[in-house]
Amino acid sequence: MLLKKRIPMKYVLGKIKVEIALVITYTVMFEIFHHYFINLPVNIPIAIPTMIGTIISLLLAFKSNQAYDRWWEARIVWGAIVNDSRTLIRQVLTFYKDPNFSVEASEFKENFAKRQIAWCYSLGQALRNKDAVKPLVGLVSEDELRFIKNHQNVPNAILMLHARDLRIAKNEKKINMYQQVEIDNTLSRLCDEMGKCERIKNTIFPTTYSMYTRLTLCLFILLLPFGLTSVLSWFAIPLITAIAASFFLIERMAIHLQDPFENRPTDTPVTAIANTIEKNIMQMLNEYQSEFDIINEFHLKNEPKKSESNSYYVL
Repeated sequence: MLLKKRIPMKYVLGKIKVEIALVITYTVMFEIFHHYFINLPVNIPIAIPTMIGTIISLLLAFKSNQAYDRWWEARIVWGAIVNDSRTLIRQVLTFYKDPNFSVEASEFKENFAKRQIAWCYSLGQALRNKDAVKPLVGLVSEDELRFIKNHQNVPNAILMLHARDLRIAKNEKKINMYQQVEIDNTLSRLCDEMGKCERIKNTIFPTTYSMYTRLTLCLFILLLPFGLTSVLSWFAIPLITAIAASFFLIERMAIHLQDPFENRPTDTPVTAIANTIEKNIMQMLNEYQSEFDIINEFHLKNEPKKSESNSYYVL
């Protein structure tokens, strides 16, 4: 996704350059044949293209609304992923029993946090049909990476590793049964959100609807010169081109919005959102690590000192 407030006009018009070229060619040839070769009264009432244009407007309005609903749903789902990712790490950091800030507990929480970051990146890459394993390098261990590579659905494999560590923590009595249930509920919500994204990705907008809209739009453009030539003559060429461009742009906008995970400027910014999640989680982890370092430093300063004359400790 292009993270810019303004999309260049060159990029916008480039999406319909073929259609614009065909419209200009058609209207110019129509005017040439009408004025120099045929010169016959081929005019039709402007009301006919107007009625067709009204039908196209209704079709495009419906398609745009449905496409926007898909795009907005995708954004809502990723907003929930942000919230649940923060909730998951907060639960792991606070529920896991670690009164002495041990190294083992610190590694457990750090691995869990980095694995959740990897899940966000891998989900975004998977939705865009890219390599979902590549973002995991440096965030998960080699053993976990080998486990993940054996699964077709990489984000789902990462959730399995979350559940495994959760079971281990429960068996070691680092968390109690109620805490396990709460964390598992958060994992279930993440799984549901992953399924919603996959549903949006794999549900194709009806192709027949797009085909009918395109055919009606082409018919409208073909008839438009017959209704405007007698009134505007050569000035009909730029006017018809502008009208056609506006309809084609609306149609292309709807096509882009209906697929919010195709790495286009109008897509849901999954990589940017995952980057935000990473910053939030790492900040939470660093705050915990800072507290861990302070406690360790305190213990080192106050541990019993060994006497120089004998093996006894003096306080």
